[in-house]
Amino acid sequence: MVSSSVELIGRKITKSVESKPGVSLLQHAIQHGVDWQHLCTRGTCARCRCIIEEGAEHLEEPTKAEHARLDPEEIEEGYRLGCQAIVKNSGQITARNKTYF
Repeated sequence: MVSSSVELIGRKITKSVESKPGVSLLQHAIQHGVDWQHLCTRGTCARCRCIIEEGAEHLEEPTKAEHARLDPEEIEEGYRLGCQAIVKNSGQITARNKTYF
């Protein structure tokens, strides 16, 4: 059986939680009490910016909002917006909140 978890690394809190397809990384963090910065939840403020350290292939492709807010180099390096990074399928994902602020 394939491991299906998301390790969420906030500012001071890190949790490994069961991943749910169709749910964003930010939603996972909020539901499990991880101190993940965010304001708008729709891809405009970029406070939920994160780096995907493992498992990018288990996420949906970057959205239009991410392409509008993140530089192409950031996306290439593995940065995503937590509110836009949706779990696609089972697998291990590790994401670290790395806001600009």
